[in-house]
Amino acid sequence: MTLNKTTIDASHDPMGSAISDYYKNGRAAHLRVLSSMFEEDEMPVAHLFRSEQEMPQLEKRALEFVRGKVLDIGAGAGCHALVLKKKGFEVKAIDVSPLSCDVMKARGIEDVECINLFDPQLQGKFDTILLLMNGTGIAGKLSRLPMLLNRLKELMAESAQILIDSSDLKYIYENEDGSMDIDLGGSYYGEVDYQMVYKNIKGDSFDWLYVDSTLLKASCEQCGLSCNVIEEGDHYDYLARITSTQ
Repeated sequence: MTLNKTTIDASHDPMGSAISDYYKNGRAAHLRVLSSMFEEDEMPVAHLFRSEQEMPQLEKRALEFVRGKVLDIGAGAGCHALVLKKKGFEVKAIDVSPLSCDVMKARGIEDVECINLFDPQLQGKFDTILLLMNGTGIAGKLSRLPMLLNRLKELMAESAQILIDSSDLKYIYENEDGSMDIDLGGSYYGEVDYQMVYKNIKGDSFDWLYVDSTLLKASCEQCGLSCNVIEEGDHYDYLARITSTQ
């Protein structure tokens, strides 16, 4: 999901294709993750179908904080939406992948919409807005983070909350003596580019943002929002709760 207002065509949707295969067949081929900054990696497709018991602690903690009407952004195969639905919450799940949305509907999530977060046709007010699996990634660049936060703010009901997670990538550049190999004149070290490949389906390259909690808090303040870290993980990751100050 990006800051434009479009969805993804199925012929350029490696993750959606992998999700669809796994749902239909109980298995999928390798979902490759490429980047100009890191070595090639692989995303386990089964992880996108994880149960609540299989979720990382930060995600379990986020689901504990959920209240009211929920918007699950970038919902993928619907693992979080399904857990919340079973708990009795009213959940709207959105994703830019038509294939992923079809799987969510087949899994029993009633309110699913294939739409980009930034499409003005996406309207409504929600008590909890959920962005997990590095929710700040959607911003793509640090300079666009306020744009993301302001869009989320438009969808917040009175006294609403945003539950979002991210990671501080400084550990990648940290030396044993504590110094860091970062070009201070370059772009922010949490700005990453990715491209996914599944079988012969190659997705478009996209920007993805990992942001440290200090910068997230500063961006929130710019947008009239308050940000508190409510849980820290074991790998420089954290879960934040964002509320309105106005």
